[in-house]
Amino acid sequence: MQVFIMRHGDAALDAASDSVRPLTTNGCDESRLMANWLKGQKVEIERVLVSPFLRAEQTLEEVADCMDLPSSVEVLPELTPCGDVGLVSAYLQALTNEGVESVLVISHLPLVGYLVAELCPGETPPMFTTSAIASVTLDQSGNGQFNWQMSPCNLKMAKAI
Repeated sequence: MQVFIMRHGDAALDAASDSVRPLTTNGCDESRLMANWLKGQKVEIERVLVSPFLRAEQTLEEVADCMDLPSSVEVLPELTPCGDVGLVSAYLQALTNEGVESVLVISHLPLVGYLVAELCPGETPPMFTTSAIASVTLDQSGNGQFNWQMSPCNLKMAKAI
């Protein structure tokens, strides 16, 4: 199964609580940039898992405006910043065993980095800029292979060259 792990877009710092921090204009723009890039890679998403925090849900809205995504989305409290990476990993393995072919996960630091490391033993948790996406291939036996990571900065640099 292909697992695309995305950190939410840039979010405002001022909010009543961490869970209701909205995306900034830049966060919306970078999320769309990444979604359009992912669409250009001919990626088809079968399932979507998202954190219940506002900035993650808004990131999903921006991505959905650019890509064909399933209408059904799973909002998982385990995808919050301090969520249980073991539970998320086990759920992804269950989806793999069900025959799901691709999943988009939208979450937060530090969970996104820890999730890559959990799925791919031996991998150091990668740094994720806002709106960055990592790709992991997860096989039926639970072995993950880290494929790549892309960020808005990478795309902007490539355009400048």
